[in-house]
Parts: sequence; C-alpha cells; structure tokens
Amino acid sequence: MRYLLAASPILIVLALMLLARWGGQRAGPAGWLAGILVAALAFGLTPDVLWVSQAKGALLALYVLVVLWPALLLYNIVRQAGGIDALAGALQRAIRKRAVLLLVVAWAFSGALEGLAGFGIPIAVVAPMLVGLGVAPVTAVAAVAVGHAWAVTFGDMGVILQSLVAVTGIEPAVLAPVAALMLGVACLLCGLATARILRQPVSWPAVVIVGGVMAGVQALLAMIGLTPLAALGAGLAGIAAGVALGRARTGEPDAGAQLSAADSRQAALWPTLAVYGGLALLMTVLIGVPPVKAALDLVVWRVAFPEVGTLDGFVTPAGFGQAFRIFTHPGASILLVALLSALFYRRIGLGSVAGWGEALRATWRAAAPASVGILSMVGLSALMEHCGMTLLLAQGLSAAMGEAFPLASPLAGILGAFATGSNTNSNVLFGPMQKSIAELLSIAPAVLLAAQTAGGSLGSMIAPAKLIVGCSTVGLAGRDGEVLRVTLPYGALIGLALGVVTWLMALAGR
Repeated sequence: MRYLLAASPILIVLALMLLARWGGQRAGPAGWLAGILVAALAFGLTPDVLWVSQAKGALLALYVLVVLWPALLLYNIVRQAGGIDALAGALQRAIRKRAVLLLVVAWAFSGALEGLAGFGIPIAVVAPMLVGLGVAPVTAVAAVAVGHAWAVTFGDMGVILQSLVAVTGIEPAVLAPVAALMLGVACLLCGLATARILRQPVSWPAVVIVGGVMAGVQALLAMIGLTPLAALGAGLAGIAAGVALGRARTGEPDAGAQLSAADSRQAALWPTLAVYGGLALLMTVLIGVPPVKAALDLVVWRVAFPEVGTLDGFVTPAGFGQAFRIFTHPGASILLVALLSALFYRRIGLGSVAGWGEALRATWRAAAPASVGILSMVGLSALMEHCGMTLLLAQGLSAAMGEAFPLASPLAGILGAFATGSNTNSNVLFGPMQKSIAELLSIAPAVLLAAQTAGGSLGSMIAPAKLIVGCSTVGLAGRDGEVLRVTLPYGALIGLALGVVTWLMALAGR
C-alpha cells in the first residue's frame, strides 16, 4: 500500500495529462498538491521538510528556466527576421536529389531546429515544408516526429539535460558522454525509421553515413562540455553530409527548383549563420577553454540549507542547493547573443521594434506555461525525495525486476514523455527514481539516467501534445491518432533496442 501511495502523485500527473488531456501547467500543480497531501498523511511531512524541499526545488527549476527563456527568445528573434525560412530555403536549393532532401529535412534539419528550441517547434515548422514538397500530411508529421526525436535531450540549448542534472545532482561531464552514446544509437535508428516512413529510395549506407556524422558530432560536443550546442551542431553536420550526398545531378527534377535563387528570404541567411556561429564561438571560449572557465567559475552563488527530517525518521542532511555559476551558465551566453542579435538584425534592416514585440509575445506564449509545469513538477520531485517516497519506489522496482531493470529503463522515459509531452517533465518525474535504482543495483547511475533521458527523447515521437501541434500546421486537426499509429511501433522498437544497449552497458560497468 505504501508503494502505491508513494507513486500516487506521479500517477495523478500521468492520468490527468494522458486521460484528461491536461497540459503540464495544470497537471503539474495538481500533482504537487496531491504530493503534499500524501506526504503529510502517510510519510510524516513537516513544515521544515516542506519549505526546504520547495526552496531547493525552486532553485533547481530556476537553473533550467534561465536557459529556457533566453533560448526561446533567441529563436523567435531569428524567426522574426526571416532567419529560419532562409535556412530552410538554402537547404532546399543545396540538395538536388529529392529522396536525400526529404530525409535531411525530416531528420537532420528538424534535429538542428530542436537544438535551437523544442516544445514541438521542429514538427510545426518542418512538417509543412515536407507537405510543400509533395509528402502526404500524415506521412510528413510522422516522419518529422520520428526524425527529430534523437535530438531532444541535447535540444533547446541543453535545457533538458540541465533539468536532469539539476534533479539528480550528477555532474554533466559524467552524464553527457553516456547519454551521447545512447542517443547516437537512437540517431541512426531514427534515420532508418524516417527513411522507411517517407518511402524514399535512400540507400541504407547513406543513412549510416549521415547518422554516423551526426552521432559523432553530438558525442564530441557533449564530451568537451558544449552540451547546449550538441544537438544543433550535430544537426548542422548532418545537413552538411546530406548536401554532399545530394549534390550529384540525377535524372530526377532539381528538388530546389521551385525556389527562386533571388528569394528575398535569403537576405537573412548569412546574418543568421553569423548569429549562431557567434553563439557557438562564445560558448566554446567560456566553457571549452579551461583557464577561462576556471576563472569565471569562481563567481558562484549558492544557498545553504539545514538538515531536516520527517516524522517517520527519514533525514535529509544539511547541504547546499543548486549552485549558479553566473558567467558560465549557458543562459548567460544565450541571453547576451539574443539581445545583440536583435540589435544586429535591426541595424541591417531585418528587424524592427514591432518584430521584437512579437518575438517577446511568442516567447511568453511558449515559455510561461512550460515554466509553471517545470516549477510544480520539480517541486513535486524535490518533495518526494525529501520524504523518502522516491527511495521507496526505487526499492520496490529494483526488488521486482532485479538485474533486468536496465532493459526497461528507457521505457520509463518514453512513458513519462508520452504522458506529459515533455522529456524535461519525464526526467524530473523519473530521474531521481532511476538514480536510486542504479545505486540499489550497483549500476553506475549515469547509465540508467542516460537511458531515462534517451527514452524521454524517443517519447517525443509518440507524445500526443507534440503530435497535435504538428497536425494543426498541416490541416490534420483531430487526426493525431493516425500519426500515432505510424510512430508508435518505431518508438517501441527503438526503445527496446536502447534497453538492450543499457543492459549491456550495465553489465560492462560491473
């Protein structure tokens, strides 16, 4: 009975989002209130445990939100200036083989967009592009949903990985390489699945080449500490590989012929490349140059918290909350570049005060509801951890599945993302539990946490919240079930494959 009570707040969140179709901004607070009630009645919650857990949770959420808001602001500034359209138009002109073009757009370009801003934006932007290139709407949405999933964990300028780091306390340098390895496998499998959905004559060696390039670049950027740029860099590398494969002339029509070379949108192409190139350079210097990073890391802010205990005797030792290293936090670099890019676009005639206002409104519309969901779900996660509920769930699952649990670890991530529509929320709900299970089974925590977030990435291809967004942009309102029937088998098969990878990695680490 105590296991069911410990799981009940999470089950309430999942039920509200899956069955009642509530958004995270409604289901999160409901789950949080349920968690407080259950903790007070069954797990000895005290006022001290409540305020300490929620203060820590607020700091953890803030750590994520100061990346989320600037990343969306930068994306919307670039979009208002025509930069996203310019990138898409250049891509269509560069790849002459239709089959390669469709695959690169659905797989690599969507991954690069995910690197810039998540929340269903890649599906909303890329699915209409595919329809414009003659792909059936259901196929277009399904192809992008599957195609972009590999990039979600390192997407949105690293927000999702930052959330997992925040709620588990594991160092990014430990977690990122393992996650990059698993997501490299996912990247290749997503590419093969996308090619199959599109039913285009792309040879599997070509998919392996492009997938290998993307997986390698993503892993390299993650390993050197540039996780906010990992998905973006990998997507751009995949586009470059696709351009190389698709340049050779064939007997089929030029895939980009429908776009005029004088398209006015291309005026924003080089400025946009300069903006994101400048961001990459800035973050490389601040994070990738050890003497610079060491000097800037000296500026740190953190809050000390006292030891607290529940009436049931579960004690959380005294310690610090989430540390904020002001100058090396990704949010600082992204915000600086966002502000400078707005001035830059205005100076060259591609931006305006009205455009800035629309960018701010679009950022608010996307980020405000997400922030409510993140704050409440991180608060719930912190509450459950400080009351011993997370540890109890971990003990129950580890006892039930034993050494076979790694096989199911990615499926927990998929379930969380499917129900909540967010890899971030999935990581916040299940990350602490996966860490506890890893410790109980003597598995390196990074292995199960990487499997959790990799599964959460895959969950994006079947999450109704994201499929609905894609369907709404191609005239398929109310038909997301048709898309789900296409994507679900691929999500399940790739998830099972990652389960095997997780199990092998867990065995190798013993």
